Amino acid sequence: GRKEGRKEGRKEGRKEIKPLSPEYGTDVAKIQCFLSLCVFEDVLEVLEVRTFNREHEINKKEHHTDKYSNHKLIVRRGQPYHIQISFNRPYNPEKDTFWIEYLIGNVPGFKLWGIVWVKWTSYWYVRRRKRWMLLLIIISFCCIKSWHLLYVALTHILYINSNAEDLVYLDDEKQRQEYVLNDLGVIFYGDPENIRSRSWNYGQFEEGVLDACLYVMDRAELDLSGRWNPLKISRVGSAMINAKDDEGVIVGSWSNVYDYGVAPSAWTGSVDILLEYHSSREPVRYGQCWVFAGVFNTFLRCLGIPARVVTNFCSAHDNDANLQMDVFVDENGKVDSKLTKDSIWNYHCWNEAWMSRPELPVGFGGWQAVDSTPQENSDGMYRCGPASVQAIKHGHVCFPFDTPFVFAEVNSDVVYSKAMQNGVKLVQHVDKTQIGRLIVTKEEGTDKMKIITEQYKFQEGTEEERLALETALMYGVKKSIPQDVTSTLEVNMDFVVEDPTLGSDFNVTITFQNNTQSRYTATSYLSGNIVFYTGVSKNEFKNHSFNVTLEPMKAQTVEVLIKSSEYMSQLLEQASLHFFVTARVNETQKILAQQKSVALKIPQLLLKVPGEKVVGKDMAVIVEFTNPLKEDLNNVWVRLDGPGLLKPTSKLFREVPRNSTLTWEEKCLPKRAGLRKLIASLNCDALRHVYGELDINIQSAV
Repeated sequence: GRKEGRKEGRKEGRKEIKPLSPEYGTDVAKIQCFLSLCVFEDVLEVLEVRTFNREHEINKKEHHTDKYSNHKLIVRRGQPYHIQISFNRPYNPEKDTFWIEYLIGNVPGFKLWGIVWVKWTSYWYVRRRKRWMLLLIIISFCCIKSWHLLYVALTHILYINSNAEDLVYLDDEKQRQEYVLNDLGVIFYGDPENIRSRSWNYGQFEEGVLDACLYVMDRAELDLSGRWNPLKISRVGSAMINAKDDEGVIVGSWSNVYDYGVAPSAWTGSVDILLEYHSSREPVRYGQCWVFAGVFNTFLRCLGIPARVVTNFCSAHDNDANLQMDVFVDENGKVDSKLTKDSIWNYHCWNEAWMSRPELPVGFGGWQAVDSTPQENSDGMYRCGPASVQAIKHGHVCFPFDTPFVFAEVNSDVVYSKAMQNGVKLVQHVDKTQIGRLIVTKEEGTDKMKIITEQYKFQEGTEEERLALETALMYGVKKSIPQDVTSTLEVNMDFVVEDPTLGSDFNVTITFQNNTQSRYTATSYLSGNIVFYTGVSKNEFKNHSFNVTLEPMKAQTVEVLIKSSEYMSQLLEQASLHFFVTARVNETQKILAQQKSVALKIPQLLLKVPGEKVVGKDMAVIVEFTNPLKEDLNNVWVRLDGPGLLKPTSKLFREVPRNSTLTWEEKCLPKRAGLRKLIASLNCDALRHVYGELDINIQSAV
């Protein structure tokens, strides 16, 4: 019948419309999407294809993609969507046949191309208008990419997390709203005794962000066969968000020098970073862990992969991969910096992505730790994960990817050893509770902090927690656990740091406890250091030695005063101080050692919105900041962001004298009603990590 139709068409002088087939080769100019028709009698022509791609139309509403500031059709795989085809005459199913193909690769020089399979679930025909309505489904393992449809519309296909067949299926609607559709987040930082938070504008629906995220995968040259798999996408993303070895999105810097770029603490969200990377094709300067995590979270949520930012306080960086933190002191009790290579970050931010792990045993799917901060090399690139959080908790570090490294971050022991001059190293103390003291994320539906420590590790000191460590060591380095000598110590030592404010004096209180009937003396040493939040020391600002006499069965307390003049002139951007206290019990030659970090309280920005807050009416936003320091501030940059209210904008103030107040007023025009958030940051060489935010309720116009 097809041959006869062709002959008949030739007789009538009409041209046949042929479908594209692989025999045409890979000429990208020919790899386009189109409607294929086999004509039997009259030529059936397509006059119009309507894809219902506007934010108020059925496709974007049903697929929860109406928030994307993008006029292209954006649908989620595995979920039906509609298209409408208008013909020049009524379609006759007995004589006319048509099918739909989606292809990729219409740009000259673009090497990737392929076909996405489509199922027709139902259709109906409006005879008078000569239109067909089709209800289509993109199969649930389709790759995440831009596809060309029917010559006329560019279609973005995303993950769907409400379909049980999809690898990123999440069965809780509240969690889907939070981990896919929420474009605002909260990132926690600081230290366990002084936890701070800052809002972050993920902006996954903002104009240009989806195209930028797809460009990240193109830049990584991720092949089509891998774009259906969230595991591969998240692993590629963890490498591409940092620019360490692949010209990725963000250049990391922990030097406190940010020439020719933006200080990490100045960013208020991901939008500017991704748009700049997409437009310039060059890495954006600069980022640190929370910036990498914030942008990575945008990337994952934008593609439909449920994701959240996680903060681990007292996070270990295991440089030698032995699943423990090794701290070496000399025979006098001072830290040996040449031997001590491991470090403990005040905090570290990474991401979790929700997905099935069918290649692992049952039970190890769900949240997977993925980290884009460039710390260690993994399979030739700076990336980390996805590592099953459940595998981390139980010590199954044999499962990919990078599970041993994440395990050490949250549940390794700190082993203090005395390095003798003859090369012998004697274990003095094992701290089993310092690492991974608190692991948190944002609570669903609120800005509150949610503690998830027990998702990564069993409660400290329990048999289950020790068994997990032993299991990790068995799978990992097969190294025996250092002998716990804590219980054999005749004297215990601990210290606390008074909750300090930037520019103030404060005390460090050290307590010794003699547990015996004997009298001891101890030679003690306190070292105060200016450190990066990664635990790397910049320089020592306090060096204080003292002797203490310990009476039998009694406690002895010593206070050391820390003056602001000692640390202010050398302070780094996160105002983080690290204290290391060691003591040598003279009668036994035992070494006692403890270390702690503290973040000074930093002043905040004040935001005000006086007057009406109504859609379509000008609204004033006022930012205020009073300089609390005993010095003038120079070249002060203030950044203001308001998702749904205004685009990120910044202003330079050349000088803010001591005790004076900076004031900045910015106008904006609200476009959508509802609860919105304003976010502001302030940065200068003398003061960083100054933030402010304000929740406001925009009313509908009457």
